[in-house]
Amino acid sequence: MMNLLIVGGSDAGISAALRAKEIDPVVAVTMIVADRFPNFSICGLPFYVSGETTDWRQLAHRTIAEIEEKGIRLMLGHFVDTIDAAKQVIVARDPDGKMLSLEYDKLMIGTGAVSTRPSMEGIDLPGVFLLRWMEDSLALKHYLDENKPTSAIVIGGGYIGMEMADAFTHLGMNVTVIEYADTVLTTVDPELGIKVRETLERNGVKVVTGMPVSAIERNGEQLNVLGSNGFCAKADTVLVAAGARPNVSLAKSAGVDIGDFGAIRVNGRMETNVANIFAAGDCVETWHHILEKYVYLPLGTTAHKQGRVAGENTVGGSATFKGSLGTQVVKIFDLVAARTGLRDTEAKAAGFDPLTVDHEAWDHKVYYPGAKRMHIRITGDRRNSQRLLGVQILGNYGTEISKRVDVLAAAIFNGMKMDEISDLDLTYTPPLSSPWDPVQTAAQEWMKNLS
Repeated sequence: MMNLLIVGGSDAGISAALRAKEIDPVVAVTMIVADRFPNFSICGLPFYVSGETTDWRQLAHRTIAEIEEKGIRLMLGHFVDTIDAAKQVIVARDPDGKMLSLEYDKLMIGTGAVSTRPSMEGIDLPGVFLLRWMEDSLALKHYLDENKPTSAIVIGGGYIGMEMADAFTHLGMNVTVIEYADTVLTTVDPELGIKVRETLERNGVKVVTGMPVSAIERNGEQLNVLGSNGFCAKADTVLVAAGARPNVSLAKSAGVDIGDFGAIRVNGRMETNVANIFAAGDCVETWHHILEKYVYLPLGTTAHKQGRVAGENTVGGSATFKGSLGTQVVKIFDLVAARTGLRDTEAKAAGFDPLTVDHEAWDHKVYYPGAKRMHIRITGDRRNSQRLLGVQILGNYGTEISKRVDVLAAAIFNGMKMDEISDLDLTYTPPLSSPWDPVQTAAQEWMKNLS
């Protein structure tokens, strides 16, 4: 019987384990998890903190019992220190600190990413938090429940920063977002980032951009966040949401190659350079479907796909990860912002000749109550291919923004040209869309602007 060890129990790890058992039910699968929360929705943490998800147990995609019913052995609270690739043995510590060795035939590394900890004074002060894993959210939630803070500062204006500004506001707190860049949510163009900022401010969030944070200091019962030119903001608690970096220390111990972005280098089968060691998820580089090169794009959807490919191939399969487009969506109060593919600047840097067109459309027929406008920024290649390269969409929650981005993500993935978008057979009923869906009228608007 083959022995498969999987280090990590989040998206990539569980997907690999389930797929391996599906393909080969007799394979012995052991999943080693550093904490006690296998297969929990990390993306759901802000909604647990806000109280919109009332019980942290609801964040479990599967219970421990459900995982074990699939024939997967769980080793919770075990931390893997090193991998001896020559002997095909890992060395781990159990919850009591006892060392143990485990042999493997195949090994899958799914150690994910860790929160970026800026090198600033005061980051370890009581009341200062990062948010990446379940333990982080439980600690933050406990602090909020026990101390009843009335104000919060969020350092970082990315996805987590935006969701946590919403979450803190939901709890009735006064919120300030401090972002180093000139706009928040830099995964969309600055002009759209301004619209995100307007949504935050309309909901009572103070936004400070272009501000590098230098330190956090205790000021009596409050915390001071210090920045350049004498900047000082005060609050009861601080969340540092400065991004994430791949967790590759374990992989390095086995001699696994690390790529240009500091993540594990893999091929399309999710194999590393070391025999019988696979890797997937936020700790690895990701093949970009348009750029046709490896980048670092840590996304839950990508981790699930990569884990499934790795799991299948550990038991003799021939699956290939086809690549990512960086398709993302986030809800910020009543606004939804989404993107897929390349923005204009990214397309130009990649050697395309991009044309980007802005288009506004109603989400459904105006004569049916509740119609809302959505802003679509669509990018295509001006050259002979007229290939769809990317899209960014902003609109109200409930206006099917995610559906529209998904349609165009599928179109990009399959290399569709801009004029072919009109040929798509999409659904229509007055409460939900129009005979020409907004993604189609956006493509038509792009064709009008082509010269």
